[in-house]
Amino acid sequence: MEAPPAGRAPGAAAELRAVALGFQRPTGRIALFQIATTILPLLMMIAMMHAAVAVGWWWVVALLALPAAALTVRTFIVQHDCGHGSFLASRRANDVVGRLCGLLTLTPYAHWRRQHAQHHGTWNDLDRREGRGSDLYSTCLTVAEYRALPRWSRRWHRLTRHPVVTLVLLPPLIFLAVYRVPFDTPASWRAERRSVHLTNLGLLALHGGLGLALGFVPVLLVLLAVMVPASIAGVVLFSLQHHFDGARWARHEAWDPVTAALEGSSFLRLPRPLQWLTGSIGYHHVHHLAPRIPNYRLEACHNAHPAFTTARVLGLREGLRASRYALWDEAAGRMVRFGDAERAVAP
Repeated sequence: MEAPPAGRAPGAAAELRAVALGFQRPTGRIALFQIATTILPLLMMIAMMHAAVAVGWWWVVALLALPAAALTVRTFIVQHDCGHGSFLASRRANDVVGRLCGLLTLTPYAHWRRQHAQHHGTWNDLDRREGRGSDLYSTCLTVAEYRALPRWSRRWHRLTRHPVVTLVLLPPLIFLAVYRVPFDTPASWRAERRSVHLTNLGLLALHGGLGLALGFVPVLLVLLAVMVPASIAGVVLFSLQHHFDGARWARHEAWDPVTAALEGSSFLRLPRPLQWLTGSIGYHHVHHLAPRIPNYRLEACHNAHPAFTTARVLGLREGLRASRYALWDEAAGRMVRFGDAERAVAP
């Protein structure tokens, strides 16, 4: 068996953390500009789509659906930064903006924030995957665990991880339905449970009011026109930055956060327009090393130290193929596809 990665030298890790620390200070002017160029245009587009529906101009909905979906993804990045306390200097301001974004992304802010914090604390740690059943986009079985499953369990596991299921069918279901209930939430998470219910009340008031004024079916169709492509794009983006050929997993005794960041998450190199729409989250290795860096400083941090260039680089086309790597082979020390594991399974 190949030895797990030993981690980086303490001095090198400390140096990287020190570099990252210099980019963690939010800038209110930039954050407000992002709100003005992201959330306000999204609200205008949604208003135009509803106004068009009222007079039967469905072609306007078709024309604006994808741009609105793209801005919804970018709005989620703002919400994501607020959850890390990195978007604005004030914690209260982060929470206010994050909750308002949650009404546009259909995501309960406090509930998602706590679950996402668990993801950052345990990512790529093979011994700390418990309690992450719903986090199928950033967890995996080992090849040995997969081979130990009964034949029908292997088939079911493989089916539920097929890209058509995980990247096309499930994302709308997650944002439209699963986020409406406090799934995978311990009873002690009272604030997080309350977040789910308050978000639902806000969505009911918002879309219920629009439904009474314009009709519930047209309002639902506008919502679906935006949220279906937005949820798919957002989940694809998240998944390919965690499941790819070259990602590293380790047992807990060999796990360290710097190695997990630089070797367990990808650097997705995107064209400038897509980088803007995705809030530079393609610099995911930097984000995992220092989650308090706001999205608008990730690229500068990446360019500030040569060690950041050692992360696995994915282009858009290569990234779209990354989801095929779904199992960790401890013997080989690499991610593999289901077919690779199946060939070694006795009938």
